[in-house]
Amino acid sequence: MVEGGIAKPDKTEFSECWKTTWKTSYIMRLSLSAGIGGLLFGYDTGVISGALLYIREDFQQVEKKTWLQEVIVSMAVAGAIFGAAFGGWINDRFGRKLSILVADILFFVGAIVMSLAPAPWMIIIGRIFVGLGVGMASMTAPLYISEASPARIRGALVSTNGLLITGGQFLSYLINLAFTYAPGTWRWMLGVAGLPAVVQFFLMLSLPESPRWLYRRNKVEEARSILEKIYPANEVESELIALRNSIEAEKADEQAIGDNFISKMKGALSSVVVRRGLYAGVAVQVAQQFSGINTVMYYSPTIVQFAGFASNKTALALSLVTSGLNAIGSIVSMAFVDRYGRRKMMIVSMFGIISCLVILSIVFFQAASHAPKISQLESTLFATNATCPSFLSAPNPTSWNCMSCLKAECAFCANGANEYSPGACLAKTSNLETLCHGQHRTWFKDGCPSKFGFLAVVFLGLYIISYSPGMGTVPWIVNSEIYPLKYRGIGGGIAAVFNWVCNLIVSLTFLTLTKALGSSGTFLLFAGYCVIGLVFIYWFVPETKGLQFEEVEKMLKSGYKPLAFKTKSTRGENQSA
Repeated sequence: MVEGGIAKPDKTEFSECWKTTWKTSYIMRLSLSAGIGGLLFGYDTGVISGALLYIREDFQQVEKKTWLQEVIVSMAVAGAIFGAAFGGWINDRFGRKLSILVADILFFVGAIVMSLAPAPWMIIIGRIFVGLGVGMASMTAPLYISEASPARIRGALVSTNGLLITGGQFLSYLINLAFTYAPGTWRWMLGVAGLPAVVQFFLMLSLPESPRWLYRRNKVEEARSILEKIYPANEVESELIALRNSIEAEKADEQAIGDNFISKMKGALSSVVVRRGLYAGVAVQVAQQFSGINTVMYYSPTIVQFAGFASNKTALALSLVTSGLNAIGSIVSMAFVDRYGRRKMMIVSMFGIISCLVILSIVFFQAASHAPKISQLESTLFATNATCPSFLSAPNPTSWNCMSCLKAECAFCANGANEYSPGACLAKTSNLETLCHGQHRTWFKDGCPSKFGFLAVVFLGLYIISYSPGMGTVPWIVNSEIYPLKYRGIGGGIAAVFNWVCNLIVSLTFLTLTKALGSSGTFLLFAGYCVIGLVFIYWFVPETKGLQFEEVEKMLKSGYKPLAFKTKSTRGENQSA
């Protein structure tokens, strides 16, 4: 999972979840209806990776301007930052149900705007609308599910919402592949997201508000009537009492620290426990994003093309593997995180990520070094005025290879007999691309033919396998456990903002970095970021597996140090560190 939280379920919660939801169809309808928000969240963050390939073909200015491609991709992330903040206000003021309905409207409007876009600027506007919906859904859907589901299966149901996010990303890759042969390609890819939004909108109209929100608004009888649908008759009264006690404790905390953002922030930052919790919580969120995961999720087909697979359809098909592995990794994490611990899983994950990024850097470097040479004869005789202008004016054109050609903003028309043999360096125009294909030759504009391409796809898959079970889900679990109860909302919110902002930075700069540093240099840079992230995780992030919230608070109050740096007198106090 890339963004959004995943709750920590008990070992028996999933089996209990199946029994309860099959027995009580109301709970199943409620959870699946709200869970469509997670599916839309995943779909709209993943679909752009494939759609971008065809948007570039339809709009020459997008093809020529790297920054425009980055803006189209990243505006959904920018919208999500504001959507999460706006959604928090709507949640508290008007309720969870209305917030989900507003998110659906934003999803639908964004999908329609993008599918009908006559120009790139309109796609960007649509992406902003979708991003606002993503931001609202990322916090509202799990909140609604957790507040409107039985306590004994709450973790499993919220975890299922997390799985729907990665499932939505996988579905987006399938849809992308399905529409590669359809007229309008990217318009269908982006527009089809409007359908689940409509379905969820009408399903949510038939569902109630969160009982917790109703009780807090003194609508006790409405809250009771909803609890009666969720719990057996003999449990309703006890759940109502527990709800009342929880809300009274929450109000007491608000009176102690203030109920506005400024007073909460001052109270949080004045606490040494919260500050140390933030060192850990923010460190894991920043490390998650600077591991480069969203370069893979947002640009996966483009990266595959960097590896030498020129066909859009081939790039989409191979990218499907990475998305599928990400979904599987989320399931693996839920199975092992309570057995092996959060800290250990993140450290092992980071070692795997760093290894894969370094190997990917080497693979792309070798691919660039062994790129096919440029044939001066083929380049000059291919067609009238077809030769790359930079190649013609180069002082030493005999030293050029395919990569030199692409760096000069030109394209490589591979040799018809053997694409690894010298080919033509041509001006990058749609007419010449058609002419190249007409001679049964392959047109390369993002990467070069390479015998190392398959290795790049393999290690991209291994990178996802290393990332998903550890750094994919565990940072969200750590942030749900590391802060004192009364500051958990503000602490988790600060860390989530860092996550979204770093996500925006990475998605907004990836293509620019590949232009400046090459694919090899860019992956090596992310490996360097991961080394720094690993140091921070080792030094600042304690193990919280099996600890009560009070024990975590006590550990942070005394000051956390890794086991290797503890003195002999304190080393035995926390063997789980």
